[in-house]
Amino acid sequence: MKKIIHTDKAPAPIGPYNQAVLFGNMLYTSGQIAINPATGELEIDEIKAETKLVMENLKAVLAAADMTFEHVIKSSIFVSDMQNFSQINEVYGSYFNEATAPARETVEVANLPKFVNVEISVIASL
Repeated sequence: MKKIIHTDKAPAPIGPYNQAVLFGNMLYTSGQIAINPATGELEIDEIKAETKLVMENLKAVLAAADMTFEHVIKSSIFVSDMQNFSQINEVYGSYFNEATAPARETVEVANLPKFVNVEISVIASL
């Protein structure tokens, strides 16, 4: 049976979806973007700061499911400009132990919600 995961420490959904769904031992997060959960405002002026906020939002969703980045087995990164990849990767990488980092794909797309520069989702397991 699925369990809906929600926390006020990450942005509220802006459509018909939830922050995450726990099914058995598997957690599936929705993509997170750089919305400050305290203000509801986008923070997309600088790519490293934007990526850090995305990762902090994911961290809050994971914590709401009693998980950490150590539980992440797969991540998906969507970027609007692959030229930002190295800066995004630098911030993203700081949240993982390289030896046990999850599988991942990074895809450049034409547009992202609210025209942000990066969106990340993860799958985690207990």
